[in-house]
Amino acid sequence: MKPAMRLLHTSDWHLGQTLHGHERGWEHQQFLDWLLDILVEHDIDALLVSGDIFDNANPSAASQHMLYRFLTAARGRVAHLNIVLIAGNHDSPGRLEAPAPFLEGFDARVVGVVARDLEGEIDVSKLVVPLRDRAGATVAWCLAIPFLRLSDVPRLDTDGDAYLAGIAALYRQVQTHAQTLRQPGQALIALGHCHMAGGQVSEQSERRIIIGGAEMLSSTLFDADITYAALGHLHLAQKVGGQERIRYSGSPLPLSFAEIDYPHQVLMVELDGAALAAVESIAVPRAVPLLRVPKIAAPLAEVEAALAALEIEAVDVAAQPYLEVRVLLEQPEPGLRARIEAALAGKPVRLARIDARLAKRDNMASVAPLSLDELGQLDPLAIFNNAYAAKYDTDPPADLLAAFNEILNLPDEVQA
Repeated sequence: MKPAMRLLHTSDWHLGQTLHGHERGWEHQQFLDWLLDILVEHDIDALLVSGDIFDNANPSAASQHMLYRFLTAARGRVAHLNIVLIAGNHDSPGRLEAPAPFLEGFDARVVGVVARDLEGEIDVSKLVVPLRDRAGATVAWCLAIPFLRLSDVPRLDTDGDAYLAGIAALYRQVQTHAQTLRQPGQALIALGHCHMAGGQVSEQSERRIIIGGAEMLSSTLFDADITYAALGHLHLAQKVGGQERIRYSGSPLPLSFAEIDYPHQVLMVELDGAALAAVESIAVPRAVPLLRVPKIAAPLAEVEAALAALEIEAVDVAAQPYLEVRVLLEQPEPGLRARIEAALAGKPVRLARIDARLAKRDNMASVAPLSLDELGQLDPLAIFNNAYAAKYDTDPPADLLAAFNEILNLPDEVQA
């Protein structure tokens, strides 16, 4: 017997993302085409997308067309489908919401902005969406909470972190409002784009959304009455605190070579009235492989031999594997890329990244050398703290850290 409602939880599509300069539109289209088939095959009632739909706040026209073609096709193939999308930290809240009036015409709700009334109070009603069965009856209420910037949350007087306290307060307000709407037998489903405590991060591709320890939110954010929390932001699929009901679906594509071994998936969630009946992982086919040669950095001569021995099946350019080459050098090698490209001549593979490291010598410090990509991943908070301490011989105050965090998390188009 089919459950009361069947949901599909996915997130972090990052449409428009490039991998070290290589366009990935074909891969994203393969995923969306596959997702359409999954919606039909499993007779899904609601599609939940938990943020980072686009890779940046100014997505290309092609990326936007890809999204809206998919949404139109999804509603066309599954006539009863509820669709709910929230903005992530990579998305522009206003841009994502711009076509909302049109999308609502076929039961697609997009929540990017935390709306306020004329008095400046947060309108929590805009953050609660009904999920209806094919007869039109409300089966569940969806708490659609986008990524929250400092300006989105209530300002509270607290001795602790005001931003973190504001996030918790807003989640409580939304849950309280949903409880006033809920009837017996109806489930509460939460969507959020955030970093929960204990979550495993992909350092190469996940933008820090909050500096310092404040980015770690407690799972107590979700009351026991929340049947299921569909989370986005972390690219590795995982349960929060081992709880079946609080999950990151993970990204459908590996967004960096750090994610080469991630189990990319979507999650099918079945409801039995207000209870969680089952959660099933559905693996996403990988349209384009990511290769690392060698697995561990090796001397250049060994790397050249390994590359020359590579046997790769000929495919169209869009489906050719991406390659990361890992080299251990005794000294700088100005012609490194030319030598690697020569070893790869004629092979149907795309050289995406060269991870070159200098071998440690006896007179060098024992600290492992950093690659250029790793230098780019240095924590802004550590740099800020060190600079402040060097000048004032003390740690920066909490209000200054909060202001620094707000600047870092401005949408890309504002920073520009």
